[in-house]
Amino acid sequence: MDSKKSFQNTLLLIIIGIVVYCAIQNYTVVFKLFGYIINLLFPFLLGGVIAFIINVPMRGIEKRLLPNCEWFKPFRRGVSYIITLLLLIGIFVLALFVIIPEVSNTIKIIIKQVPVAFNAFQTWIYSATANLPNVQSYLDDLNINWSTISTHAITIIKTAGTTLFSSSISIVSGIIGGITTFVIAFVFSIYLILQKEKLGRQTKQVLFSALSRQRAERIVYIGRLSDKIFSSFLSGQCIEAVILGTMFFITLSIFKLPYALLIGVVIAITALIPIFGAFIGCFIGAFLIVMVNPMQALWFILIFLILQQVEGNLIYPYVVGGSIGLPSIWVLAAVSVGGSLFGVAGILIFIPLCSVLYSLMKDAVHKRLAAKNIGPDIWDAKPAIVLEEEEPQNKKREKKEKRKKKEVKTDTEKEIPHKE
Repeated sequence: MDSKKSFQNTLLLIIIGIVVYCAIQNYTVVFKLFGYIINLLFPFLLGGVIAFIINVPMRGIEKRLLPNCEWFKPFRRGVSYIITLLLLIGIFVLALFVIIPEVSNTIKIIIKQVPVAFNAFQTWIYSATANLPNVQSYLDDLNINWSTISTHAITIIKTAGTTLFSSSISIVSGIIGGITTFVIAFVFSIYLILQKEKLGRQTKQVLFSALSRQRAERIVYIGRLSDKIFSSFLSGQCIEAVILGTMFFITLSIFKLPYALLIGVVIAITALIPIFGAFIGCFIGAFLIVMVNPMQALWFILIFLILQQVEGNLIYPYVVGGSIGLPSIWVLAAVSVGGSLFGVAGILIFIPLCSVLYSLMKDAVHKRLAAKNIGPDIWDAKPAIVLEEEEPQNKKREKKEKRKKKEVKTDTEKEIPHKE
């Protein structure tokens, strides 16, 4: 029986080796097949992502929506889903309602302010170098045509605006072109949300029927842990972005800086990207304010650095870091690796993914330590390292006396003749 099982395992390894070898030899075909499978399953993967995002706020609404009303129980999930969907659509429309008009007005203001800004900059340079004749003569030799530079700057801004508009049109057309995929994904997400308990039971039945009980329970545990960490990360990241955007809106309004609402919304949106997202909002805000008043732009950068320190040291560790249980050093590593591999999507996925791996590794280490009866008294103990200079004087004296006794003993042994 054992020999038969060993033969089957050996045969299986040989087959796997042959398949891997053929796949390496024909990697282009494998990549094409993999891409075809991904494209085929993309609507369902997208539906799963949509269902997961909607399920995070919907779960909280469902728990608090008339919990003690029995007749409302069959309708609770459907009503919760509709409320969540309306809230998400309302937030999206509100953000567009704030951003699009403000961006349009800002571009118009920038186009008007560019000639004035260049003239003011020219006046400032000549006034600042009034006592420096060498610099004045050097600037005169350069023969800078400020009006031409101003015209080129306006052209660049108009071209950028046109490019942004055409890019937006192409994005919209791409969305319209993929409307079928989105509809399939959305319908699939509705089914996943409304039937999640039933699908969960069916998945467990498949796992327990195909695998051993221990492995199936392990997979179920990892799935629950992943759901908990990803949900906590998503909700924590959204709460942190809202807090940061509100802080900027209130602070900029108090100091009467321009574009307070627009900058608050932009920073709230970009802050969804962990660690580096808020700096993108800072760059956009500084660019908007500098066209109105360069000195106010410097004040804005200073305010941003202060609020960013408050957010990074107080808000983020407790709102997001505490919810996923991942130390800061591993958050930074996850951001670096995920961003270099898959961009923004990689950052958003790798932080909770690393948190799941960190939790599993932590559990495994604690189980091994418990099996070896090793507790905190051992791994937290600091071994006493005593240098020779730090030894007590009495111990030094004892060592010297022992050394002298040995020397005397050896001398006496040398003086006593050996008996033949």
